[in-house]
Amino acid sequence: MAISKETAKKYGTCTVIAAWLAVFCLFGYRSSFSIMQTSLVDGMGWTSTQASLGYCFMMTFYAITAFFSGSLIDKRGTKPTYIIGAICCFLGFFLTSFIPEGVSWSFPVYLLSYGVFAGVGTGMLWVSSTISCRKWYVGASYGSKWGLAFMGAPMAQLLLTIVVSPVLKNAGWSMGMKLLSVIMAVMLLIAAAVAKPMPDKIGAQPFGLDSLPKKDENAKPARTWTVGEAFKTRALWCDIFAFMFAVMGEFLIWSQVVRFFTIDLGWTQESLFGMPLANVVYMLIGFAGIFAMPITGKISDALVVKMGVERPARRLMLVVSPLFGIAGVLCALTGNFPIVCLGMVLLSVYWGIEPGGAAGYAGTVFGGASLGRIWGLSTLIIMGIGPSFGTFMGAFLFDMTGTYTTSLYFGLGAYIVSAIFAILLPNKMKGEE
Repeated sequence: MAISKETAKKYGTCTVIAAWLAVFCLFGYRSSFSIMQTSLVDGMGWTSTQASLGYCFMMTFYAITAFFSGSLIDKRGTKPTYIIGAICCFLGFFLTSFIPEGVSWSFPVYLLSYGVFAGVGTGMLWVSSTISCRKWYVGASYGSKWGLAFMGAPMAQLLLTIVVSPVLKNAGWSMGMKLLSVIMAVMLLIAAAVAKPMPDKIGAQPFGLDSLPKKDENAKPARTWTVGEAFKTRALWCDIFAFMFAVMGEFLIWSQVVRFFTIDLGWTQESLFGMPLANVVYMLIGFAGIFAMPITGKISDALVVKMGVERPARRLMLVVSPLFGIAGVLCALTGNFPIVCLGMVLLSVYWGIEPGGAAGYAGTVFGGASLGRIWGLSTLIIMGIGPSFGTFMGAFLFDMTGTYTTSLYFGLGAYIVSAIFAILLPNKMKGEE
């Protein structure tokens, strides 16, 4: 039985709120690693590569879990994924916090506790948040609603840096992880309580359909894509590679940039905020992102309205997105304080466009019925390779050369490749009018 318009509106709003909480926790894991890495390396006596391998393991298990979460979302919605995420995200930080320093078995246990539990936990969050928003909002409604949900990411980077930095300074990385474990569990349990079913399960229509071109009544029904059919298309593979190389550069920068500021640029002094200057500059990405997420979402929706067709608008945004990443890295490489700060703002603009844009483009091609499974498998490829390889190369190139400058150049190249694949995205599929 179909639900009322008022109930549908409430369910859509709840979906955005739950997605905001999920994205906050997902990117909270990512941003917290960057600020805890130095404390972890110093305490354990590891190299940057060793510390980053835990992060790489996390992203590998994240990718594997994301594939299965897509099928779970199509069948049962987001509530079970958020519950599993709450349990595993809590265990990832909490168990890791008890690993003793200076013992031979600490490293393999770190890979297991942080890599596996955090990977499974965060793997339940990305596909569920993006696809639930996409299923409830399409056309000129999707970008703005996803922009609001994705604000959880920069808020996590900003707030958790403020919260964790003094804890790291006074009590060390172990206490920082214990604090984070509680934050993750509480926020994701709230997300699970707020989460609502997908519209196709309760007889509702997604919002934004009125912004899409009217279909001919005599036209064939919308195609329901299988996973196999989707993976035979150029559209999906170009979308996958555009996103994969973008996050390769993104995760390299995000995971290593604080150490670049500290080691290469020598920004070790305390700031007016009572935390290292490097952490404050890193926080600029999150602060600017709070505004970049909704603004870029509104711009993408306005572009949909102006062009009259959603897919070319999403494609254009995916071409523009890595250009901001390229500009941000180039600014960081100058080492000039004001220009570096500008670069962090530019990176936040990239961040506001790319993730939602990639999922949004896929939604315009393959519809909503099987999008969870299709995007889940896509995420397995994207996140199984891009973030892990980018993070590893960032640390590895530093250990090999003694400078993070080479790492940033690698990230720059990844953004350039992303832009090339975005240009190759088709505006129309074979057989479409």
